[in-house]
Amino acid sequence: MANARKLAIAVDAEHKVSGLLLAPADARACYVLAHGAGAGMAHPFMEAVAKGLAERGIATLRYQFPYMERGSKRPDTPKLAQATVRAAVAEAARRLPDAPLFAGGKSFGGRMTSQAQAAEPMPGVRGLIFLGFPLHPAGKPSDERATHLADVKVPMLFLQGSRDDLAHLDLLRPLVERLGRRATLQVFDGADHSFHVPVRSGRKDEEVLGEMLDAIAAWVSS
Repeated sequence: MANARKLAIAVDAEHKVSGLLLAPADARACYVLAHGAGAGMAHPFMEAVAKGLAERGIATLRYQFPYMERGSKRPDTPKLAQATVRAAVAEAARRLPDAPLFAGGKSFGGRMTSQAQAAEPMPGVRGLIFLGFPLHPAGKPSDERATHLADVKVPMLFLQGSRDDLAHLDLLRPLVERLGRRATLQVFDGADHSFHVPVRSGRKDEEVLGEMLDAIAAWVSS
């Protein structure tokens, strides 16, 4: 398998971020993959997703948000984060013009992507894929963070752990139902927000990851 190609992505006159493009030959789709709030694009989970999707014929463009690029722990404003999403999506479209384009990401990155899409549809994006949508803060159940999803008109795939403290299923399931046919929810039994499963489950994290990647590969082809 080829190594990921390092990119520089211009967000605006003041901000430039790093990216990693991993594109198998004749990629059948490209997933623009944003990282979560606490770890950047090189985190082992992000790396495993990119490599696993490449094995399934899907390219990925991972990228940093500006705060992560400069080593800060404080996430960017939604305005800057959404501008970064748009810049990364545009870069992916330029690099792989023939590949169907999807966007989303892990937790915070997925939510910033959906907010950007809700505010103004991103050219060429056929669907959004969420790896653990952060519906609410831990211990504070609410679905207020998801009100903007009603303005997202492209299909959405929610991959969620049943033990995710940031998305109680009794809130997420009815939300997905309200979104109608354009939203699909797949729950991974026993997995938490990081898609980790406890030893007592009899399953391994690698199994869950494989199921997630298979779900993505099937969905982008549907």
